[in-house]
This record gives sequence, structure tokens and C-alpha cells, in this order.
Amino acid sequence: MSEHDTPTAPARILVVDDDLTVAEVVGGYLERAGCSVEHAADGPDALLRAERRWPDLVVLDLMLPGLDGLEVCRRLRAHRPVPVIMLTARGEEDDRITGLEMGADDYVTKPFSPRELVLRVESVLRRTRTAAAPADPGPTLRGGDITADPVTRRATRAGRELALTLREFDLLAYFLSRPRTVHGREELMREVWGWDFGDLSTVTVHVRRLRAKIEDDPARPRFIRTVWGLGYSFEPENEEGTA
Repeated sequence: MSEHDTPTAPARILVVDDDLTVAEVVGGYLERAGCSVEHAADGPDALLRAERRWPDLVVLDLMLPGLDGLEVCRRLRAHRPVPVIMLTARGEEDDRITGLEMGADDYVTKPFSPRELVLRVESVLRRTRTAAAPADPGPTLRGGDITADPVTRRATRAGRELALTLREFDLLAYFLSRPRTVHGREELMREVWGWDFGDLSTVTVHVRRLRAKIEDDPARPRFIRTVWGLGYSFEPENEEGTA
């Protein structure tokens, strides 16, 4: 067993930012929180470092020389799963939404509080490690022809496996365990993401991504219904096949 496989091994964080000052401040805070930090100043360097020593999480700036953050995220995720927190400048909303739609776990807007970033990193790592850790067997969650196994973290629809990110699986499991109940975005951010703060559009984007993977027509969802002004409700299909 390698050091990385032991429970006490520090989390490996790859910080990708061409601003050396930002990288040093972020790295310093993460190291004081007990993480092992590596820095890359551009996209190609980030991919090389990740291939050489795969990180537990990537803090990724969107605006990078060589390859931008969106392309780095795409290539990393094409290789293997890895949690990503993106750093964006104000006014980059379209890029931020694109990053979330690629499966980034969250974003932090510059200028940001390094302590807030550390809290978000810790939250993502905690959920990642909980998902990977052995768990007591629990019941498979079901809603219509959708199933989610909290132990194996495998989700299917009509027997076909769904390719879900960490957050998408957590969101689906939360909906399946509480069907026909309206859940506000604040509740979902608190219960699924584990945060009492953050931009609620993160929830909106993940709901849209989840719909794209479980609905026949995401524009007319049968399972995840929008309750205008309140939030979302998961409506399992009945025996006749209607929601």
C-alpha cells in the first residue's frame, strides 16, 4: 500500500494559476490545512504534473496561457475522474457555467477569501473520501426505473448505467430518498454540497446536467420537476409509467 492509500496521507492538491502571488497564497493556506500542494503555471504543465502525480483535487484558474482552464478540465476528466474547483474572474459567467456543465464541482470568484477556498476544498475532499470509503450496506434507492446504490455509487436507468459525477450522484440520491417533496436550492446546497454559502446557480447547473442524463426530454422533465419560486421535486413514475 502506498502512502497515498493510507487514511492519514495528506490530500494532493494541484493549484493551476499563472499568477504566482495567487498560487503562493492559495498554496500556503492549503498547506496549513494539511494538504500537499503542487503548482502549475499553465495548462500544458498542469496536464504533465497531473499525469506524473495524479491529484486528489485541482484548483484551476480559467484564464491560463497555453491551454485555458476549460480545456484543461475537459482533458483531465477525459483521462479519469478528479474533483475540480475553478477560479474565475468577475464577468466570466458564461465560462463559469460552461465549467460547471463540464462537471467542475464548484467555482470561486476572484478576488476571493483564501479561507473560503480552503473550506470548499475541504468540503469536496470530505465527500470524495466518504464516497470512496467502505460503508455499511444500505438500501438501493429507486424511483421509477431509476436506481442509485449508495454503497457502490452506481446509478442506472432501465438497467443502463448512468455516467454521473460525484455531485450529480449525490444530488440524484438525495432526490430519490425524498421523493414528491419540494427542495429549495438553499436546502440542496446545504444538504448535498454541505455549504451554507455559495452561488445558487451551482445547484441550477447541476440539476440541468442531471436532467440531461436521466430524462427522455430534459426540456420537458418527468422526474425532476421545477416548482416555480420554490425549488425542485422528484416525481417517480407510477406503475402506469406516468410521473
